[in-house]
Amino acid sequence: MEPPVEPYASGLLDVADGSQLWWETSGNPAGRPALFLHGGPGGRLGGGYRRRFDAARWRIVGLDQRGSGRSRPLASEDLDSLGTNTTEQLIADLEELRLHLGIERWLLHGVSWGTGLAVAYALAHPDRVSGVVLTAVALTTRPYVEWITETVGMLFPVEWAAFARAADRRPRERVVDAYARRLTDPDPEVRRRAATDWCRWEGVHISLGPGIDGTPMYHDDPDQQLLTSTLVTHYWSHDGFLDHDHVLARIPTLAGIPCVMVHGRYDVSGPAGFAYELQQAWPGSELIMVDEGHGGATMMDLTAQAITRLGESR
Repeated sequence: MEPPVEPYASGLLDVADGSQLWWETSGNPAGRPALFLHGGPGGRLGGGYRRRFDAARWRIVGLDQRGSGRSRPLASEDLDSLGTNTTEQLIADLEELRLHLGIERWLLHGVSWGTGLAVAYALAHPDRVSGVVLTAVALTTRPYVEWITETVGMLFPVEWAAFARAADRRPRERVVDAYARRLTDPDPEVRRRAATDWCRWEGVHISLGPGIDGTPMYHDDPDQQLLTSTLVTHYWSHDGFLDHDHVLARIPTLAGIPCVMVHGRYDVSGPAGFAYELQQAWPGSELIMVDEGHGGATMMDLTAQAITRLGESR
């Protein structure tokens, strides 16, 4: 990992439907461009991602994705904006940012949901991608969503039963669809309760690795709980706005774009089989397995090394 570095430029970019994207750049203004895509959906930028890049070599770009972080409006405060918050629109947002910053091609580095967005962007604009580094692979297609909201309950039966009861499902309604409905309810209290229940469950299944105590995600920030759960359930109820078979069928077209995947063997939120399936479909890609869960210090060190390797290779 590299020493901490602060952004040298940042701002809000006006994009479609009246939204504004928060972006920041750090490192070398004349360096090789790289774009970091955070997790969630509904996550936010921290500063740690910059330490995976050599600031002397890279022009490091980060953004808070539409509806989250410092971008505006926040999805949890403007539920009508969810209608235009789709994977296709996020890809268009990234293109707007690329053009705004005058970048021709960039390396993509995504974590968790950010890996799914990176893959979707690469499929849409392969000529704009110099390389891809994926950490904690999570395509967020239907098989992934079914696993993370239903099947993984076989590992945590007591907690999943409580999670499912709290969903207040209608007949034949999926758990994720019930939570998406409750998180867009006109009653703010209904939304708050749903956010708490959802984040408690996410805290349970995030990993089987040591040191995981089941504390609800963002337990100290109810506003972030509401924002993240609103966007996560919105995307997951639509299977990430991606068709699993169609995505995998197109992955071979990315041959020639170097890709390194770093995934945790104990990641029960996104089992290693999903990462392996993607790696097998992507000619020339590499999968590094680590004895960690959905993220960890070793994974991030190996991610930084992969970024350095790809930076030296082209």
